[in-house]
Amino acid sequence: MAQTTQQPQLVDPARLARSRARARLDDAGFLHDEAKAELQERLIDVNRRFTSPAVVTPFPDYWADLVPRAKLIAPDAVLDLAPDAHDLVVHAMALHWADDPVGQIVQCRRALRPDGLFLAAAFGGETLVELRTALAEAEAEVTGGLSPRVAPMAEIRDMGAALQRAGLALPVADRLPKTVTYAHAFALMADLRAMGETNALAARHRMPPPRALFTRMAAIYAERFPAPDDEKRIRARFEIVFLSGWVPHDTQQKPLRPGAAKARLADALGTSEFDETARPVLHPSDD
Repeated sequence: MAQTTQQPQLVDPARLARSRARARLDDAGFLHDEAKAELQERLIDVNRRFTSPAVVTPFPDYWADLVPRAKLIAPDAVLDLAPDAHDLVVHAMALHWADDPVGQIVQCRRALRPDGLFLAAAFGGETLVELRTALAEAEAEVTGGLSPRVAPMAEIRDMGAALQRAGLALPVADRLPKTVTYAHAFALMADLRAMGETNALAARHRMPPPRALFTRMAAIYAERFPAPDDEKRIRARFEIVFLSGWVPHDTQQKPLRPGAAKARLADALGTSEFDETARPVLHPSDD
């Protein structure tokens, strides 16, 4: 009998659930506020009244006011979404912890009706690059090895490609970079705990790390990554990636075939068209 190969888990779901249960977004929800405000702006720009929205989020109390009368869904591996049940699905600040982010987007797409809108906000690959570096250097010095301590978040181009793989039309991926300053690395780690973003990787070391590891990490962090305007503080980079895509529908705009344009860009800009392959003409005043 053939054996099935189980896909390795990136995330420890029990540890992640405990981390999120301890979160205190009333103290450290500023990045969720940024993401929520940006998504609300995008919904205003869409200029459409959604009658059956759903929001996938680990923090339903915090995201309940994103869209009126939205169904709030936990970001489980199998989402509690019925096929063709919604005209809007928002995946809010949870994709970066998904073992299968493409699968999450596919499930959202199946829950959408034709011409339904998918939106998402999640941390991207530039998030916490300073902390990753300081931890890696400190651990190499103190223990002589490395262990997974910060989740490997996807790059924006990979997240954009996931929209196409999920079968969504008119895909868009863009980013909002944010730099935050802290008094020291331990203040940053306290904020991450309050955000529910502590280490929940399945491959993490289960033994408590030596105290010297984090002491050395904080020293490296302070030396390598001071705040731009105050060398007594440190900087921490966050990147929020926003995704949008539509379920295909006949009424949606289609891109023109190459060569099918009816007007020249030069005419629209009021400029002259030139051949960039031609050799330049030197004027007498040119050296």
